Amino acid sequence: MRYAPAIVCFLLFLLLAAAMAAGATAGFDAAVRWAIHQFASPALTTLAQSFSLIGSNEYWVAIAATAIIGFWAAGWRKQALVLAGTMAGAALLENGLKFAFHRARPEVFFGVAPETYSFPSGHALFAACLYGALALIISKIVKRRIVCLLAWAAALLLMVCIGWSRIYLGVHYPTDVLASYLAGGAWLLALKASGAFLPLHETNSPSRR
Repeated sequence: MRYAPAIVCFLLFLLLAAAMAAGATAGFDAAVRWAIHQFASPALTTLAQSFSLIGSNEYWVAIAATAIIGFWAAGWRKQALVLAGTMAGAALLENGLKFAFHRARPEVFFGVAPETYSFPSGHALFAACLYGALALIISKIVKRRIVCLLAWAAALLLMVCIGWSRIYLGVHYPTDVLASYLAGGAWLLALKASGAFLPLHETNSPSRR
């Protein structure tokens, strides 16, 4: 079943959300926050702020727009539209989930707490969708093993570092970040299963019908 991975991610998200709403994740969140915060230093704070900035709305929108324009100019029209649709869906998902769960922010370690709700992390969700989609698009177009490996390594590194930065700064609970990866993963895997990331000639081939 092509959609099985997306369904598994979605079910795991629901389980995590239910546990969070019931207060069952409080101990885990507190333990991970303490474990990360005990290693705080000026250098790590600067690094976390840098990754957090990369994951901000201003940066991911600029990166996505640049990629969309680049794909369109290169003749990869389908990929440009798919990336735009992926991020539009991610924006709807992030806003909808925040308002659905209304989770308050934790005590902030560095900086000022954002005014939006905490669950899930928008930074982590957009990072997962943007860099995951870019890695999928590149791997489907280029198909050279080394390029695919580098694309996925860069994508995963950015996802993890942006998620870590939000926990380190104290503006999100660890479960906010985990929920974002699951929600973003479910969205990407559903798109992948639908054939959205395949080049047009593969999508239209008899084997895909």
